[in-house]
Amino acid sequence: MTNREFIEKVEITPIIAAVKDDDGLSKALKENVEIVFVLYGDINTISQIVRKIKEAGKVAMVHVDLITGLNNSRDVCIDFIKNNTDADGIITTKSQLIQHAKELGLNTVLRYFILDSMALQNIEKQAQTKTVRPDLIEFLPGIVLPKMIRRINKVSKVPIIAGGLISDKEDVMNALDAGAIAISSTDQRVWEL
Repeated sequence: MTNREFIEKVEITPIIAAVKDDDGLSKALKENVEIVFVLYGDINTISQIVRKIKEAGKVAMVHVDLITGLNNSRDVCIDFIKNNTDADGIITTKSQLIQHAKELGLNTVLRYFILDSMALQNIEKQAQTKTVRPDLIEFLPGIVLPKMIRRINKVSKVPIIAGGLISDKEDVMNALDAGAIAISSTDQRVWEL
């Protein structure tokens, strides 16, 4: 799947299932979601987790920072995902991993935690340097004020996913109305919207 096809898929199906255990994965595979963010596993199980997602006809994005045995800042983590799974791409909080993943043809999501104004300034600074250009950025918590989404959209040309603490239709609509192209949630009730 090309980067453009990935972004289009996200735009068309803006609710992303984020799974943190096997029960969540089983539920996501039965839901009408097209994209699954894998937030759990280890080097022994990640290929089977991804295979289940792919067999269900869904897009598999692996959060490499959360996979036990891969959670370091080295390119070898990305090589492992590319060579040992059929994942469509990676999610990471480590901007230095994005470029290597793109070189290998993987789709990329750079995840930010907006905890204070300094974190927001880092997003703005990175957007201006253009050294790291993920396909999408995801920020957490996703229920931040809509003006924060609009502010990030002004400085970054990278489409935004809002994730974290999104628990109902109102949260989803607020994020989308403010300019996010999608939301990700581990809340299984949201997947049914």
